[in-house]
Amino acid sequence: MSRKLDWIFLAACALLIWGAFRVDAPVRAAVVASQGKDWKKSADYRIHSAVRVFGDWPPLMAGCLVALALARLLKSRRWMRVIAAAMIASTLAGIAANASRLTTGRTRPKESPKIEQGFYGPWHEGHLLVGQPAYNSFPSGHTATAFGLAAVILFASPAVGVFALAGAGLVAWSSIVTGNHHPSDVTVSVILSFAVAWFVWRWMSGRGGEWIERVLRIRAGQKNIRDHPDTESA
Repeated sequence: MSRKLDWIFLAACALLIWGAFRVDAPVRAAVVASQGKDWKKSADYRIHSAVRVFGDWPPLMAGCLVALALARLLKSRRWMRVIAAAMIASTLAGIAANASRLTTGRTRPKESPKIEQGFYGPWHEGHLLVGQPAYNSFPSGHTATAFGLAAVILFASPAVGVFALAGAGLVAWSSIVTGNHHPSDVTVSVILSFAVAWFVWRWMSGRGGEWIERVLRIRAGQKNIRDHPDTESA
């Protein structure tokens, strides 16, 4: 039964990715049509650009460190584990996405019509495309780091996770609106991030949680740590 569910899940992901590629062009056309030629001077553009800045890995990790310090101050082992797992998942998902997009050579939507849209790989017509932003669209690094973080929080606490998920969704949408990524770039990153977050969360629920506690110099028997019935395993 478990294997059957795995195949169903993989089929659903494949169908979702296929559908995302199908809507890449229509979505981009609709976005461009709604913006107008002076859109980059608008408050809307500044807001979406700011979302991408603050939704990137460094600001996310800075926020997590503040939350981690607060969780330690409140003596909550459970949330210390959750935040640490979220940081790890965000980092790993971002690394995976960025390593991939450096080699796919996919053009960003905003490069049209100057550059014909497509996947050019790491090398094209005698030029190395690795590290050239115009060809680093697939998948989305911003989306991967944001959803890697949000997915762990969702697994740990759905009530809190929906807000984290909404924030990650805003990062993904801003990436599409600003022309930095296609819907398919974002979709693949979301699926990748949830997969990474799931494995990290399962690891954190077992030995990983104990390892994190040792790193953070926490001992299960410390009297200054509040052990709730639901915090023994995260």
